[in-house]
Amino acid sequence: MSKVGIIGAGSWGCALAKLLSNNGNQVTVWSIMEDEITMLKNDHEHKDNLPGVILPDDMEFTTNLEAAVTDKDVLVLAVPSPFTRNTSAKMAPFIKDGQKIVNVAKGIEETTLMTLSEIIEQEIPNANVAVLSGPSHAEEVGKGIPTTIVVGSKDKETAEYLQNLFMSKVFRVYISSDVMGIELGAALKNVVALAAGMADGLGYGDNTKAALITRGIAEIARLGISMGGRIETFYGLTGIGDLIVTFASMHSRNRRAGILIGKGATMEEAMAEVKMVVEGVYSARAGYALAQKHNVSMPIIEQVNKILFEGTPASDAVSELMLRERKVENIDLRQLYQNSVEIPW
Repeated sequence: MSKVGIIGAGSWGCALAKLLSNNGNQVTVWSIMEDEITMLKNDHEHKDNLPGVILPDDMEFTTNLEAAVTDKDVLVLAVPSPFTRNTSAKMAPFIKDGQKIVNVAKGIEETTLMTLSEIIEQEIPNANVAVLSGPSHAEEVGKGIPTTIVVGSKDKETAEYLQNLFMSKVFRVYISSDVMGIELGAALKNVVALAAGMADGLGYGDNTKAALITRGIAEIARLGISMGGRIETFYGLTGIGDLIVTFASMHSRNRRAGILIGKGATMEEAMAEVKMVVEGVYSARAGYALAQKHNVSMPIIEQVNKILFEGTPASDAVSELMLRERKVENIDLRQLYQNSVEIPW
C-alpha cells in the first residue's frame, strides 16, 4: 500500500483518487476551496463535476496543503493548468528530496512556453516529476470503464513504479520516456478539439472532423518532433488516441466550448456556459507561439487563435484553411524525422 496525495479535487482528481483507493492505497484529496472539501466529506461525491461517482469511505479530504503532501509516497498534481505554477510553489516548502509527483493536467504556460512538468521542476527542483496522460474522460474512469493511458518519466524505475500503482483490471498503463512528446500532444489536442467543436457548431459533417483529426495530429507531430519528441508518441495513445476521444465525446469541455463558438458565442461566453476550465483556450496562444519560435507550420492552431482572440468568424477561418496553397501530405514529417532520435531507456 502506498500513501497518495491528490492535489486538486476536480473531476479528474476525484476519478484518480477513487481508482488509486480501489487499488488498495491510502488516499488524501486536497482542494483550496473549503466548500468543495465540505461537500466531499459530507457526500463522498463531487456533485458538480463528477455526479454519480461515489468515493470510498476511508478517503481523507483536506484544505491543509502541508498535510496533503507530507509523508506521501506519491503526489498526483491534478489542478487545472493555469494554477500549476502557483500550486507547485505553495507545495515546495513541504516536499522531500526525490518526492514522486505525477502531473495529470494538460497545458502549456503562455508566458514562458514551458510544459507543466517543466514548471513543476522549476518550482520544486528536488522532486521526481512524471506525467500521466491519454484518452481518458474522468466520467468514465470514475465509473470503472476500461481505459488505457501512458505514464511518462525520464527514469524507467519511476515509470514502472507508477505503472504498478495505477494499473488495474479497468485501467491499463503503458510507460514511455518521451515526456516532452506526451505533454505537447496532451496540451495541443485540446486546441484542435476546439476546432472540431467549432466545425460541429457550424453544422459541418464527418468529412470535416476527419480532416481536422488527421491534419491536426500532423501539426502537433511537426512541432513535437522539432522540440525533441518522438513520432510514435504522436501516433499513440497520448497523441492520436487522446485527440480521437476528445473529438468524439460531449464529455470534452473543449469540444463543447467549440460548438458554442461555432454557433456564434464569444470565447468568454462559451467558457462561462461550460462552467469548467477549457484548457484549449489557455494552450492556444502558447501553441502558436511555439510554432513561430520553432518555425513550424500549424495552420489549424493559427486559425483557432484568430477565432478566439481576434474575432475572426469560424466560417471565415475554415475558408482560409481550405484555400491555402497546395501541399504534399506529410513530407515535412519525413524530413524532420530523417535522423534517429535517441531513446533514454
